[in-house]
Amino acid sequence: MAADDTDRPSTGDPTPAGAAGGDEVLDFAAPGVSAEVTPLADAAGGGGEGETTPTGSPDDAEATERRPAGEVSVEDLLDDLDRVTGERDTHLADLQRVSAEFANFRRQTEKRVGDLVHRAVSRLVGELLPVLDACDAALEHGVEGIEPVKAALLGVLEREGLEVIGKAGEPFDPNRHEAVAHEPDGGDQGPTVAEVLRAGYALNGRVVRPAMVKVRG
Repeated sequence: MAADDTDRPSTGDPTPAGAAGGDEVLDFAAPGVSAEVTPLADAAGGGGEGETTPTGSPDDAEATERRPAGEVSVEDLLDDLDRVTGERDTHLADLQRVSAEFANFRRQTEKRVGDLVHRAVSRLVGELLPVLDACDAALEHGVEGIEPVKAALLGVLEREGLEVIGKAGEPFDPNRHEAVAHEPDGGDQGPTVAEVLRAGYALNGRVVRPAMVKVRG
């Protein structure tokens, strides 16, 4: 029986020991030959990690090498010129805008100050008009010593722009005269001032009080 077991061919798994399970890989390399795999990058002659192949044409590289250190190119100068020109235009526009605003502010301020001064002087003149009327009434009644007082007061007011309105014989102006009486006139002339009953006054061209007159025609 022992001889039969020896001559009978084996029907088991012919896989060599150690190949089962996929944990080991058979090394079929011939003795003395290395099985190390060379990377494609190294085989192609490439450098190691961190090395880059220079780009650009040889002419650019030569131009860069020939340019002295600190030299500025024409393109850089043109860019700087465009930038400075833009800043100049911006500042000029701001200056023109501020100048126009200041001119408007100055005109408005001058007008406002002029109106304030005119109102103040007009109020003062209005308060002094009864004094001038009293002087005129005293002169009509023959009171002596009033003429110098009236002349001095009127001179001060005239220096401030006061003007006496109303003279006999001048054309009638409804903006400067107040007609309170009328007398006929056979002439072809227009209405004129026949008599001034009360003097009128204007301050810097503005009528403070119209003259009270008798109109002829």
